[in-house]
Amino acid sequence: MATTKNKIVKKSAPQVSSVKSVFQNYAPAPESSDHIQLKSQYDLFINGKFVKPLSKEYYDTINPATGKKIASVAKGNEKDIDAAVKSANKAFETWSKTAPKERAKYIYRIARMIQERAREFAVIETMNGGKSIRESRDIDVPLAANHFFYYAGWADKLEYAFPNRNPKPIGVAGQIIPWNFPLLMAAWKIAPALATGNTVVLKPAETTPLTALKLAEIIQESGLPDGVVNIVTGFGDCGAALVNHPQVNKIAFTGSTPVGKYIQKAIAGTSKKVTLELGGKAANIIFDDAPIDQAVEGIVNGIFFNQGHVCCAGSRLFIQENVAEKVIKKLKERMKTLIVGDPMDKNTDIGAINSQAQLDKINHYIKLGQKEGAEIFQPECSIPSHGFFCKPTLFIGTSQSHRIVQEEIFGPVLTIQTFRTIEEVIEKANNIPYGLSAGVWTDKGSKIFNLTSKLRVGVVWANTYNKFDPTSPFGGYKESGFGREGGVHGLLPYVKF
Repeated sequence: MATTKNKIVKKSAPQVSSVKSVFQNYAPAPESSDHIQLKSQYDLFINGKFVKPLSKEYYDTINPATGKKIASVAKGNEKDIDAAVKSANKAFETWSKTAPKERAKYIYRIARMIQERAREFAVIETMNGGKSIRESRDIDVPLAANHFFYYAGWADKLEYAFPNRNPKPIGVAGQIIPWNFPLLMAAWKIAPALATGNTVVLKPAETTPLTALKLAEIIQESGLPDGVVNIVTGFGDCGAALVNHPQVNKIAFTGSTPVGKYIQKAIAGTSKKVTLELGGKAANIIFDDAPIDQAVEGIVNGIFFNQGHVCCAGSRLFIQENVAEKVIKKLKERMKTLIVGDPMDKNTDIGAINSQAQLDKINHYIKLGQKEGAEIFQPECSIPSHGFFCKPTLFIGTSQSHRIVQEEIFGPVLTIQTFRTIEEVIEKANNIPYGLSAGVWTDKGSKIFNLTSKLRVGVVWANTYNKFDPTSPFGGYKESGFGREGGVHGLLPYVKF
């Protein structure tokens, strides 16, 4: 689709390939399949236009469920980042002075357009990322739209968010997002930046750029002033150039802890603001008074949701000793019902691992767990012969010294330990470098409140897991990073006083 400021013009069909067949096979037919399109080649989005990379180089992005190419994507470099930052800097001069209620209209419009194209976003998110279409359709896309709606509401109310402090935008925000929730992470970062009057240069993950580029099309069609949002695709050197650019005023990064440490070192001595949402190794704690069947569902959702590609995944399960046998038995039976397979099938529970490299990493840890002496359980389920797939995996009889307990695997792999007392499980849960999230399952409110004050993590879920809302802040401690995204707290990194 092409656009002018007030008119949307449909481009000719030969430039795109329809994904109509995808919907016909796996989901109800959309109202108009002509609007569900993928280009064969994607350029960079700079200053309100799609432009070719200065290097003239492209790379292939693939469907992890098949291993086949979806499209060619521009390979940005340092010069492209420089052009995008200069564009954002120029746009900041006017965008920062735009009336807040006018900024809100643009953000709200983007949210509505995401809703209108929800099916298209869901299919592309699943094709490019490997996650279940059910998760993309019911969770990722609606939540992304809701973040834009939520921050549209704050745009003209910043004086209430920060009473008597006169908040001002800080400038150009350099934002780097991961491959596990490409559209949602883009929304988490772009929406509060725009609401507070900042401009953006976004660098998506190299393996999952397509929904960010589809979002660029919506941004273009929304009439948002040129240069307010720029999207540059590429690899690590592209991200490094964004972090180190002298005209970037704020860095927002979600990704691995090692890269987060690099960013901290890179900006040391500068005036750049930074938020880092990094790795995790969350404890999911089941007490003997917990609703067991509900807890088992929470365990499954906590670790097998999105193939375990979740920084806050409940990958360390702690079960009170006197109910451990019962919980493990029920968990094994539940795992046998999980369907691993084509992400585009609405019945699939566990889709494709994002890349061959990530699958290799997960398999390395599965072999390591066996070598370390832990008891392994995998259900007897079939997996596709093509693409990148991994069976849901359980390790029983692990201890704090096991590497599979201490290190982030980022896959559908769960370790189990038992405990007797509250003091013991608190000590074990905290004895790890990460501090992003945790889950607690019990029918005693006092026990929940006690643990929320003792667990050194940013988010504690009680009798549920992996529940997100735009109004709630999210972030961690220790090697899980610092700063918060979501809620009123998510505005703070984008303002100065």
